[in-house]
Amino acid sequence: MFFLLPIRTSIRPYRTPYANYALIILNFIIFLLSWIPMAAKDQSNLRAWIDIFMLVPARPHLWQFITYAFLHSGFWHIFFNMYFLWIFGRNVNDKLGNLGYVTLYLAGAVCSGIGHSLLSSNPVLGASGAVAAVTGAYFALFPNTLITVFYMFFYIWDTVEIRALYLVGIKLIVWDNLIERAMPNVAYDAHLSGYAFGILSMLLLLALGLISSAHSDLWFMLKHYNRRRQYRDVVAGGYDPYGANRVKKIKGRQVKKQTINKELEKRIQSLRGEISKRMAQRNTSAAAQLYLELIDLDSEQLLSRQHLLDIANQLTSENRYAEAAQAYEKFIANYSSYEYIEQVKLMLGILYARYLQKPDLAIKYLESAQQKLSNPDQLKMCEDELSRLKT
Repeated sequence: MFFLLPIRTSIRPYRTPYANYALIILNFIIFLLSWIPMAAKDQSNLRAWIDIFMLVPARPHLWQFITYAFLHSGFWHIFFNMYFLWIFGRNVNDKLGNLGYVTLYLAGAVCSGIGHSLLSSNPVLGASGAVAAVTGAYFALFPNTLITVFYMFFYIWDTVEIRALYLVGIKLIVWDNLIERAMPNVAYDAHLSGYAFGILSMLLLLALGLISSAHSDLWFMLKHYNRRRQYRDVVAGGYDPYGANRVKKIKGRQVKKQTINKELEKRIQSLRGEISKRMAQRNTSAAAQLYLELIDLDSEQLLSRQHLLDIANQLTSENRYAEAAQAYEKFIANYSSYEYIEQVKLMLGILYARYLQKPDLAIKYLESAQQKLSNPDQLKMCEDELSRLKT
């Protein structure tokens, strides 16, 4: 007997995932309303009124492509669906925002229902297709994160960390839904349709720039692979991209400069990879130190939105105020559309006011933050700091 169960991910949402919690609560409420806990042995555990809300491929109604995803056949059915939604949904919710996340969930339910209806005539209910879409989105957005998995092999059990790329891609998608299709009454085609929708929709949003790309998501990995493939093809064809075949005589100084540039680029890429690795391990302190080494080599280097913000916060907590201010400045310059940009400006203004003795810059950022702050405590802090600076 071999059993695997993910119990946590290596990243935590920056914002409270309200939409994910609301969907979980709503699913449980509807289940309790539809469930008959003390049903007789020859009677269904579900109330008769759910029949109109199940998805019946032979005679589907439009609303059933949504409603079927909020119905469940029993306690363990809803428990495992909501458990996986809780594990993978929080970070996807954080990335997409509440409205975007609910849209993903509902669209995933619709696409899963369509996929099932095209390939099966059996009635279907359950959130597993929508949950698969959310899990597929996690796979596309955070493939290099570590997932702590509880495993049991006969009488041996322990935990192990597995990259999402392998756990979701190989275990949940390929093994559970393509190879081991043995469990009765499981809508495998709905699962696969959900996974496909979640992955492809995130790749499309990343490709169009509608959500910010990080140096660890699936879209970046695919682009990086394509660049390496093109480079290998060029080299295999006998062409030297650094110009050795085109320029026969190059002064020693120029050759040395090319070598230095190549080594610098190699070191930069190595540092970026190490930063992503440390962030995935939630070792933000080590990632912050590597980030400082990175910008010493090239001050124009930019990390993903979440990584840069987490590192700026870490530098602040370590009392490295000048470095933290530079990181916040870079964040504001490059991610000005961030939903909570006013809070970043508030933090930067306080750093300049209290620790770096730059009142002009402090006033600039505090006044900008004051216009958009909605939290009463944060607004009062901002106003008090401005009042102190201006007296």
